[in-house]
Amino acid sequence: MANVLVTGGAGFIGSHTCVELIAAGHDIIVVDNFSNSKREALLRIEEISGKKLKFVEADILDQYALKMIFDKYRIDAVIHFAGLKAVGESVHMPVEYYHNNITGTLMLIKAMRAHNCKKIVFSSSATVYGVDNPVPYVETMPTHTSTNPYGYTKVMIEQILRDVAVSDPEWSIVLLRYFNPIGAHKSGLLGEDPNGIPNNLFPYIQQVAIGKRDYLGVFGNDYDTHDGTGVRDYIHVMDLARGHLCALDYALSNTGVEAVNLGTGKGSSVLDVLHAFEKACGRKIPYKIMPRRAGDIARCYANTDKAKELFGWQARYGIEEMCADGWNFIQKNPNGL
Repeated sequence: MANVLVTGGAGFIGSHTCVELIAAGHDIIVVDNFSNSKREALLRIEEISGKKLKFVEADILDQYALKMIFDKYRIDAVIHFAGLKAVGESVHMPVEYYHNNITGTLMLIKAMRAHNCKKIVFSSSATVYGVDNPVPYVETMPTHTSTNPYGYTKVMIEQILRDVAVSDPEWSIVLLRYFNPIGAHKSGLLGEDPNGIPNNLFPYIQQVAIGKRDYLGVFGNDYDTHDGTGVRDYIHVMDLARGHLCALDYALSNTGVEAVNLGTGKGSSVLDVLHAFEKACGRKIPYKIMPRRAGDIARCYANTDKAKELFGWQARYGIEEMCADGWNFIQKNPNGL
């Protein structure tokens, strides 16, 4: 069992992963600055796991804070979630996104290197595949384009980590390329709780279903898909959390760099998700067709063969379970965490 530093562990994916790490017997240390997460998530992790968390409130841009953490705890590996993540916001705030995501990662790598901790699982994204690759996306495809600064931070951090591994073959790095995580923990204690107006489809649907918003805006219904709306690879957040556990196990016993997709390998349209959520909550969810958003593509889904071969991992849950668990969470937490 390992001592694992989880950066951004109070966030949506981070918090669900913490639950899985604790269940698997790992000791975790969470660092978060609550810029887009809530302290309550940590209490919920403790409630689900029955364990007291080791937690440090700090920003990964703070080199001194990182040094203190690595000095105090003997860290075996890092799972790195911390970062700004809103695509639209990144277009308006490119400097802040590049500084936070890239510089923060560089500070983290420096602290790791100084303490001889050379195992990291990085929270990357399917956005690294850009707009020119055909679906399904395979890990060997070129990843040098993106449609927004957020996506470019992932492209650049992947390259930085590859260069680190070339410079020192003792490093073990897993780049996890997420597709579209939705759903919530079965208990209803943890789920996605964005600040302000949600940027993502699923929490927006949840808020319409619970009556907090009047309707869902569907951006474009003239794509070349089965119903004209954009198709994405939605993955249950608990499947994703389990994928991190597999990636950590791999990193602890291997060296080098591996990029791995975490998705279901199936695409669902915006309206597919909407109708599945209607089934889960037993009511109609109003929506309006809006103009396409700049940078959106028609289809995005994963080839998931590598995750199965390397980790023995594959997604267990379908869109129905994702929606049922998401409805359970928002009913129990209509105002978020």
